[in-house]
Amino acid sequence: MSTNISLKHINKLAIPALIAGVSEPILSLTDAAIIGNVNLNATEALAAVGIVSTFLSMLIWVFGQTRSALSSIVSQYLGANKLEEIKNLPSQAIFIITALSIVIIFITYPFAGYIFKFYNAENLILDYAIEYYKIRVFGFPFTLFTIAVFGAFRGLQNTFYPMIIAIIGASTNIILDYVLVYGVSNLIPAMHIKGAAFASVASQFFMAILSAYYLLKKTNIPLLVSFPFNKEITRFLAMIGNLIIRTIALNVTLYLATSFATNYGKEYIAAYTIAINLWFLGAFLIDGYASAGNILSGKLLGGKEYSKLISLSNKLIKYGIIVGIIMACIGSLFYLSIGKIFTKQPEVLKQFYSVFWLVLAMQPLCALAFIFDGMFKGLGKMKDLRNLLLIATFLVFIPALYILDKNNFKILGVFIAFTLWIVARGIPLIIKFRKEFLPLSQKG
Repeated sequence: MSTNISLKHINKLAIPALIAGVSEPILSLTDAAIIGNVNLNATEALAAVGIVSTFLSMLIWVFGQTRSALSSIVSQYLGANKLEEIKNLPSQAIFIITALSIVIIFITYPFAGYIFKFYNAENLILDYAIEYYKIRVFGFPFTLFTIAVFGAFRGLQNTFYPMIIAIIGASTNIILDYVLVYGVSNLIPAMHIKGAAFASVASQFFMAILSAYYLLKKTNIPLLVSFPFNKEITRFLAMIGNLIIRTIALNVTLYLATSFATNYGKEYIAAYTIAINLWFLGAFLIDGYASAGNILSGKLLGGKEYSKLISLSNKLIKYGIIVGIIMACIGSLFYLSIGKIFTKQPEVLKQFYSVFWLVLAMQPLCALAFIFDGMFKGLGKMKDLRNLLLIATFLVFIPALYILDKNNFKILGVFIAFTLWIVARGIPLIIKFRKEFLPLSQKG
């Protein structure tokens, strides 16, 4: 069956993937928003939620690579019309990642205090962080279960059900947060930070149940684990291993950037925080098209539709650059207004405006890097992504950061290093992709 790569079909995959992706961080953001407005120790409670959310997000970022690995394999077999051969792979993958999450709970639960002291939490903030984590961590297996199911759906070229699940989960969390944190008169007592933790766990559990329901109802993929292991389990685990190493390198980049910005002074880290979060917003907006590239490229590779694979890459390059330019133009139109949304401090705004132009100029480059990142995940080329990010981080970003720091570029130097990092991630992927698949497309 020929694969549809029209703009309409790409958007049909990209827009739900974008909505699902943006919904994911809402779980933590909702906790922060609700807790930040409680009457008792709001500042300390908010700090605790922020610290725990940072740690859990890191774990989810590292171990949630199941989605990309599973999506890649399923989409390739779908394209080759051999889906039956890996029918039991998703359940085995879900079993492995869920078992691993339980191991993580056993390892981290007794040492929560030591973990959050590493984040410089102390006194009441530390107490709240431990209290919050020792409830919230039990949602971790449900989150990884849901992420793995989303990977199976993506491999089947379906982003609609993950979107529905994500929206319902985020909405449930908002309602439960409000009810459990503040309480309901004469019915439910106010539970403060514990309420936020219970709300998140309940929402994650509900999303896992919905994921299981839709997978069983809307696909032929079973959830009951069967053995022996599928022949592709070794490739699946190798993909995850490569993506975990890659994610660690990514976290090194973000850690060093934050560390350098912090050392320059409070106005610099404040400006950096605003700029990097706007940069993350741009990444989320382009992630829908990166997801479409991920989903479609795997299927096209499996079906050996190489000319369409080249055509898809050309279309996504065009769409990515257009989206990046639109984001840059919108940012330019509201250049002064955007900064004042986040702060009124003149010194912070001065530093923010000194780098915001570069954040905007990076958007088309980021679009290209993220889209081809998604395509290489779909093609199953995780080793290439691992090696390239290691090179971009340790041979481009870190040396550039230190050289620019020595020359007193300060926060501007951080974002120049980020720009070089993005170029080092994106351009080689485009070159490698075309070198490999252009000759194959011409043979057809």
